[in-house]
Amino acid sequence: MNSFDVIAVRKQFPALDEGAAHFDGPGGSQTPQAVADAVARTMTSALANRGRLTAAERRADETVLAARQAMADLLGSTPQGIVFGRSMTQLTYDFSRALAKTWSAGDEVIVTRLDHDANVRPWVQAAQAAGATIKWLGFDPETSELDDIAPLLTDRTRLVAVTAASNLLGTRPDTERIAAQVHEAGALIYVDGVHLTAHAPVDARYADFFVCSPYKFFGPHLGVLTAAPELLETLRPDKLLPSTDVVPERFELGTLSYELLAGTTAAVDFIAGLAGTGSTRRERLVSSLRAVEAHEEALRDELESSLRAIPGITLYGHAAHRTPTLLFALDGHTPAEVSAQLAEAGVNAPAGSFYAYEPAQHLGLGPAGAVRAGLAPYTDRSDVDRLVAAVAALTGSNPTN
Repeated sequence: MNSFDVIAVRKQFPALDEGAAHFDGPGGSQTPQAVADAVARTMTSALANRGRLTAAERRADETVLAARQAMADLLGSTPQGIVFGRSMTQLTYDFSRALAKTWSAGDEVIVTRLDHDANVRPWVQAAQAAGATIKWLGFDPETSELDDIAPLLTDRTRLVAVTAASNLLGTRPDTERIAAQVHEAGALIYVDGVHLTAHAPVDARYADFFVCSPYKFFGPHLGVLTAAPELLETLRPDKLLPSTDVVPERFELGTLSYELLAGTTAAVDFIAGLAGTGSTRRERLVSSLRAVEAHEEALRDELESSLRAIPGITLYGHAAHRTPTLLFALDGHTPAEVSAQLAEAGVNAPAGSFYAYEPAQHLGLGPAGAVRAGLAPYTDRSDVDRLVAAVAALTGSNPTN
């Protein structure tokens, strides 16, 4: 594995020239120049509806095919099982409605208190419409570890929706083990990989459905779902009569945004080049993301240790396996006040519940939530020092790093 060169990485992000320390990556990463160039190049080239006759048609077709292959390489899946949508939320609503057509009264759907609402509310609403029963899987507020799913599984379980990593607390449940339990019960598993895919290698083949969002890992704003093509063949979504019934296009309603797909391919290539080694892009992606994971975890440990030394701070989320995401509150200050003061110091660390409605409620935080500091591959030690100093300044303390 090549060494991870954060100085070289930072040079690829024009936004960092503005001078802020970015801990807002969980809401959307900054964009490298190569991705912006790919988007602009595609938009200024001749394009048409997909086809093989004209150069414009071929360019559109090749852009889509390249993006499917890129995302399959990133997720360890197959390009024939890659579905693009406007967002993860939109894709999940679409698939919840398609799957709910197969449910009936007495069937059961399991959702968790740990998930982002985009992997909760679509399933709750689809189950209600089908007359199915919703079951809730909780988590320990002290450790932020997900509870054991086994007691909830029955022969009436049809689907389990679970996160691969909490966008609020960073918790990384053992979704492969959960998937094995779900499959043993004869049910399907839908995994929200939005927060995890930016921070660690992913092999999504264990999940029936795995979703992510390229804008969390340097790409444009869209959503991606991967599933086995054979499974996709069994689902009949609502769609226009003249539109193709071929998988995966069957699930992509309307013309795809070619420029965003070109940017997605560029983002995957960018990740593969961070610290990647190997003869295939998949191998380079895995080795790069392992290097990213080591870099981010080391900085997270330093940041967490320094924040703990500040009087009056409360840190949430203590799972054994976590992303580099910290959630904290400060005595005597609302989360919004802390975030505003950090912004004044040039540190971008937002406050709120970040659409993680259920975990925020479960922790007693409510809509005000707390302050979230998320690390990214472009985060360096100086960013960590700035965040710690800015938080300490609010308390009048002077922690050492």
